[in-house]
Amino acid sequence: MAVQTRTIRRRIKSVTNTRKITKAMELVAASKMRKAMQSVLGTRPYARLAWNAVISIGSKIDTSLHPLLKERKQVKKVLLLLLTSDRGLAGGFNTNIIRKTIEQIKALGEGVEFQTICIGKRGADAMRRANHPILASFTEITNNTKFEEVLPIGRMVIHEFTNGDFDRVLVAYTDFVSALTQKPVILELLPLGTPEQMQTLGNMEEVKPGSESQIAAVSEYTFEPSPQAVLDRILPRLVETMIYQAVLESAASEHSSRMMAMRSASDAAGDMIDSLTFAYNQARQAGITQEIAEISSGKAALES
Repeated sequence: MAVQTRTIRRRIKSVTNTRKITKAMELVAASKMRKAMQSVLGTRPYARLAWNAVISIGSKIDTSLHPLLKERKQVKKVLLLLLTSDRGLAGGFNTNIIRKTIEQIKALGEGVEFQTICIGKRGADAMRRANHPILASFTEITNNTKFEEVLPIGRMVIHEFTNGDFDRVLVAYTDFVSALTQKPVILELLPLGTPEQMQTLGNMEEVKPGSESQIAAVSEYTFEPSPQAVLDRILPRLVETMIYQAVLESAASEHSSRMMAMRSASDAAGDMIDSLTFAYNQARQAGITQEIAEISSGKAALES
């Protein structure tokens, strides 16, 4: 009986130490989530207006004016930008977006070639395990992301698309809805302004080309000095902005998911400690009862 109580005491101590770790990780994740959420909410209005402007421009002008607007007749090659985390212990954050990405890859069909650009170690590892081709992999970007860190990725995406290496560019990321809700999303990034781009970043409402509820009714655009010069200047910046916003959304979702996962782990550890404490008290009480019974039996034997 002494061995049993000692084993239970050891387990209680081990679970208590684990709960201290998960509680500390929860507090750290909560602090990072607040910072990431401020960044997301601060950039959403600009990203929303920029995206609406792109869709509106794409519906009003000749798409042949710029390669980023030109829609390919046949889609044979697709580039998929996958955003995950570098670390685990984030609940279903990585699993959900990776599963949705693999489903999207299967939906492309056998006749469509694809490659992935992975932001985050977990996504790159998953693509390698599934034997999916990886064009490039970036790590240590989703924590305190700066716009300068996203620029090389945006330029790579624009270069690959404008050179004709890919006919479509998709972005797979996790949209930050709230601290409790994160939604895996796949957004068509390029070509810009296509009717398929009905969903926007940042849990925004659907945007339809020419929709007066989202964009002021515009019958004509005036470009100065010329449409080509304006589009050459603005469209690449908008693509980089949308990728940056997707990274921010994914980072906020990661920290939120990790916070909730660590909170659940701490709660589970507390329940386990209560259960082990109850079992320890039962074992201890059974040992005391057995000792009393042995003493009583020994006394009765001596008296007889």
